[in-house]
Amino acid sequence: MPKTDAYEEEVVAAFDGGKLNSVATKAELAKFKAAARATAIKDRRVNIRLSSGDLCDIQVRALEEGVPYQTLIASVLHKYVTGRLTERPVPSAKSATSRSPKRRSTSAS
Repeated sequence: MPKTDAYEEEVVAAFDGGKLNSVATKAELAKFKAAARATAIKDRRVNIRLSSGDLCDIQVRALEEGVPYQTLIASVLHKYVTGRLTERPVPSAKSATSRSPKRRSTSAS
């Protein structure tokens, strides 16, 4: 877990001391709670096939983010279908090869 800086420690201390007040209205809180409930409901199961390299990369990214890899996959899909996942311009071939991680081979040679 990353270390907290002085500002973050001050915010945590204020929260723990009850010095922070919500600025949201009751209507806004109700709206946020309803959205959270609707988003959190996972009532369907899906099985997909992924390449070993893609799954490995997803698992590494999930570890970096501190979430389970299945949660990361569900989050990316949710952002895509709700239009909140945007494409970035493709970097040039030279910079792409220098920045992309090497994948482990899964075949026994």
